[in-house]
Amino acid sequence: MSTDDRTIRLADYRPPAWRMPRIELTFELDPESTLVHGQLHLERADGGQGPLVLDGEALELVRIAIDDAPLSPDAYALTEAGGLVIHQPPERLTLSITTRIRPSANTSCMGLYLSNGIFTTQCEPEGFRRIMYSLDRPDVLSIYTTHVVADPARYPVLLSNGNLVGETLLADGRKQATWHDPFPKPTYLYALVAGDLGVLRDRFVTMSGREVALEIYAEHHNVDKLGHAMQSLIKAMTWDEETYGREYDLERYMIVAVEDFNAGAMENKGLNIFNAKYVLARPEVATDSDYEAIESVIAHEYFHNWSGNRVTCRDWFQLSLKEGFTVFRDQEFSADMGARACRRIEDVNVLRTWQFAEDAGPLAHPVQPPEYQAIDNFYTTTVYNKGAEVVRMLKNLLGWPTFRKGSDLYFARHDGQAVTIEDFVKAMEDASGRDLSQFRRWYVQAGTPRVTASGAYDAEAQRYTLTLRQHTPPTPGQPEKAPFVIPIDMALLDREGKQLAEGVLELTAAEQHFVFEGMPERPVPSLLRGFSAPVRIDFPYTAEELAFLMARDDDDFNRWEAAQRLMTRVLLGLIDDVQAERELVLDPKLSTAWGHALHDAKLDARMKADLLTLPSEAWLADQCEVVDPHAIHTAREFLRRALAEAWEDSLLAVYHTQQEPGAYEPTPEAIGRRRLKNFCLNMLMALDHDTHHALATHQFRVGHNMTDVLAALQSIAHSACAERSSVLAAFEARWAHESLVMDKWFSIQATSPLPGTLDEVKRLMGHRAFHLANPNKARALIGSFARANPVAFHAPDGSGYRFVAEQVLKLDALNAQVSARMAGAFQQWRRFDPQRRGLMRDALRFLAAQSISVELREVVEKSLAEDA
Repeated sequence: MSTDDRTIRLADYRPPAWRMPRIELTFELDPESTLVHGQLHLERADGGQGPLVLDGEALELVRIAIDDAPLSPDAYALTEAGGLVIHQPPERLTLSITTRIRPSANTSCMGLYLSNGIFTTQCEPEGFRRIMYSLDRPDVLSIYTTHVVADPARYPVLLSNGNLVGETLLADGRKQATWHDPFPKPTYLYALVAGDLGVLRDRFVTMSGREVALEIYAEHHNVDKLGHAMQSLIKAMTWDEETYGREYDLERYMIVAVEDFNAGAMENKGLNIFNAKYVLARPEVATDSDYEAIESVIAHEYFHNWSGNRVTCRDWFQLSLKEGFTVFRDQEFSADMGARACRRIEDVNVLRTWQFAEDAGPLAHPVQPPEYQAIDNFYTTTVYNKGAEVVRMLKNLLGWPTFRKGSDLYFARHDGQAVTIEDFVKAMEDASGRDLSQFRRWYVQAGTPRVTASGAYDAEAQRYTLTLRQHTPPTPGQPEKAPFVIPIDMALLDREGKQLAEGVLELTAAEQHFVFEGMPERPVPSLLRGFSAPVRIDFPYTAEELAFLMARDDDDFNRWEAAQRLMTRVLLGLIDDVQAERELVLDPKLSTAWGHALHDAKLDARMKADLLTLPSEAWLADQCEVVDPHAIHTAREFLRRALAEAWEDSLLAVYHTQQEPGAYEPTPEAIGRRRLKNFCLNMLMALDHDTHHALATHQFRVGHNMTDVLAALQSIAHSACAERSSVLAAFEARWAHESLVMDKWFSIQATSPLPGTLDEVKRLMGHRAFHLANPNKARALIGSFARANPVAFHAPDGSGYRFVAEQVLKLDALNAQVSARMAGAFQQWRRFDPQRRGLMRDALRFLAAQSISVELREVVEKSLAEDA
């Protein structure tokens, strides 16, 4: 099949020829052979005369009838792709179909499959076609009734979308549960779960006084880990009512935690299915990051009830319509829960580390891509995270009251519809009275704009002129880019850090000049405050100006940004020194500024830890024209060690002042203390002193929460100290029965920069707790090695590349979504030195020569494309 044959284009979109207003499903569950009986009520929508074409994949057709009359074999045909064609259907019909599926053999985690003995579905984007022949597209909305039939001894809990109509015991001893969802939804939002599950129950009273039953399900031994998820759900429901006026609409809201899941979670109407790592938490098994991620993901999926479910996507090119908007909503929720500036820093770090790299590589695509070969490959940081930044810019440009007015209009106008990104922007236009036609370029142009800023000061006229220029580099298929609308939140600061001017500048042309009068002195500009646009911005700051902003800027994000710029500048110089084999020396200006921040009593503990953390190796690689992983790692480790040596006593003192005053609490203040304490420990471990090894080992032994235990474990496991083997063994022995905790153990070893890590990863693949078919395990071990261990993955002999390519190929036979995402580790191969460049290209060519999935082939071929 040629690339053109596989490509689906937005320009080719056509409305559905058929509507499916109602569908009734009956599942007779059996791990080896499940029967699915469907009654699809269909009616022609386009007035045409063509056949009825239904999507299907990996289905066995058992029975087919129209209006209870069985079809003759010549009345229908099965297609090569697995679908079903009915040649001469009536204008309206009830199509009865029975299919047979085999959940126990389904390792793709799509459709209906088994996860630790629990029947689970995942239908987004195109998994429903693995359950029943159907119109499996987002713009066909149906009202569903589901009957789930199973052995009650093995599967006492039977769940589906909507409200529970009733439960009954059948004559043959099986149990049947009937569910009805009164809200029309596309196939991708369908869900079913059946198993022997425990449950935590609570309730929520909506703003109109309705009581909603809240239920979170997990395996029985995990029920004691559900409390934080329940509290997060209640917070999210309250926040969405107070912030957006959105009320929940069904009698119950259910969440189920499962072990095998391709992503984080799924927003199926009324029945969310979650990767267990985003539900389960107790202090001794979950870190602060886990607690915050659970709160964020629980909120994200709940917010989808309106931004994704009640108003859904017309087609998959509109994916950011629901995901970008909902990521923005969950980011704001998380910020409102505490540590707003630090949460913003974390969001921007993800964007700049992964999405900026995506924009600069062969897989670059707009927030609204014009085409795809496999839709699974477009669940990307561009669609999600950059999409959220585009929504944030709308809020920044319009102001919150007008943005809220636009969102209200959007929900009211399109409730119960499948719509487009253009419909969302039009609601914002109509609410604001503003022309957003140029702003729409953010959705259709790929690439990260580069904004170059310069300032000129006229002392005699007391006038400061800020000049801004924008340029977006070419991306595959888009060599030329028109100017964006870029909101630059800024302030001009005097020598004391006081504002001389502030506001949001709108950069709409290739070059613009902004003039500020009444400036008594040359100001220091604080640009892109709060990261007001997803751009790269450059201003010729001196080291002194960066140190000043690091200490005095009243925008916490830009304080952090100034620190990052100062440290990046020094590190890039050290990278050059490593490559030229010059002596490495600690920059005194950076050391002074860093030490000043360490001693700043006014700084919040979490903000201090963020401010002092060195730029990541991935970010430094992004700043290099030619990437040399060895030089980057050597330079960063030198600076880490040199700063720790210069400020050893202070780091030790701060470490001891941040000890826990009592029992573990996941509050913003307590999280900040632990973050700063463990940052100090990590810095001290760079010195490779026995006293600091003992400090880390002591924290590991006596730590009463997973945050502290894991921080100590990582510090020890990433150093060559004598305690390394015994500490890793002790952790394994203590937590061998906790699957999610063992994932952390795998990941820590996979990311170790020590020699021999690849051999260790290969050995761990044989560990009894590792299963390649489980997405969490594959990501924890192989994904961590490929994505978060630049030293070992980019070994000069290519051993890391060969290993990952071999594992990607094995994974592809099990789960194409996971293999395609893991292959993304190779996409930046052109940016490396000639030796690594050739070896990475060889790994891609090895994969290209194999019989691989459409998902993986799209990633590989685009990575190798000549014009990438």
